[in-house]
Amino acid sequence: MKYMLMMNCPRDGYDQFTSWPKKDIEAHIAFMISFSKKLHGTGEWVDGQGLDAPTQAKVVRAGKDGKPITDGVFPEFKEYLAGYWIVEVDSPQRAYEIAAEASAAPGPGGAPFNMAIEVRQVMSGPPETK
Repeated sequence: MKYMLMMNCPRDGYDQFTSWPKKDIEAHIAFMISFSKKLHGTGEWVDGQGLDAPTQAKVVRAGKDGKPITDGVFPEFKEYLAGYWIVEVDSPQRAYEIAAEASAAPGPGGAPFNMAIEVRQVMSGPPETK
């Protein structure tokens, strides 16, 4: 089963992160690199990326002629997707364990950051009907 683990940050999360002491930012990034390598090593890694700040985001819709119409950035957002992992594991419990490990990435002063990680199964087809 594939699961997407989504790291969501509060509205000011990007600004908070960039205001951390340099050594704390480096420790956090080193953890993320090591974490990704570990998932590669276990064969559970499918994909994962950190995403740019929400100030760079655009919302795109198709116009009547099919051409893209862009809007953005919207100041009313409460949180944003900061990054994600897609893992392939044998059980939901394993996906939760991986999410908990990601959540404990070091934050300011090296203490676990305990960020919320949303876990959702990646659907491989339409949902089963009853």
